[in-house]
Amino acid sequence: MPLSSPAAREHIHTRTVTCQGFRRTDGLWDIEGHITDTKTYGFANNDRGEIPPGVPVHEMWLRVTVGDDLVIRTVEAVTDYAPFNACDAIAPAYENLVGLKLGPGLRKQIRDRVGGIHGCTHLTELMGPVATTAFQTIFPILSREAEEKRLAELAAGEGPDPASDATPKKRKMPLINTCHGWRSDGAAVKRIAPSFYTGDEPIDEDDDSLREL
Repeated sequence: MPLSSPAAREHIHTRTVTCQGFRRTDGLWDIEGHITDTKTYGFANNDRGEIPPGVPVHEMWLRVTVGDDLVIRTVEAVTDYAPFNACDAIAPAYENLVGLKLGPGLRKQIRDRVGGIHGCTHLTELMGPVATTAFQTIFPILSREAEEKRLAELAAGEGPDPASDATPKKRKMPLINTCHGWRSDGAAVKRIAPSFYTGDEPIDEDDDSLREL
């Protein structure tokens, strides 16, 4: 459903953010982010001269490599366009994010390492959708493969004994309570991750998958 019809207006600025997730052949994951800012009018810039309409004022790239554990292994940052000549000099600072884990508290840790004069506002902003893209890329694949492995082991008679009293290990779910849709007492958590459900409705014990991340 589109937005309602707007009032009469003039298009001034466009920001585009694109993120992609890739599985590497070495078992790691590359998450790449790309951000651009363009304007519909030309203007003079002290360091770049005249910037024509549609030519990026900002254009930055990030590649963050993580493992299944979401710990950052490497970071590469590139600035193609910026308003000041000095902007691209800060890109190597994003290597300081190596070792951080994508998850709760990430924003503060990023600010501590590349905040203020120690980073680029736009590259730092890009880390938010990059982290979200990592979740969207990694968890559905790992969940699907875990389920396929479980079913294969059951078919081969290698799965856990149904009569066993052993309690299965609780799966980590970093998305719980991060938004209204993922609230712990909501329908999505009840259906997708019932072991984390805190609501009052009965749980369907036969539906414990991550198909709808």
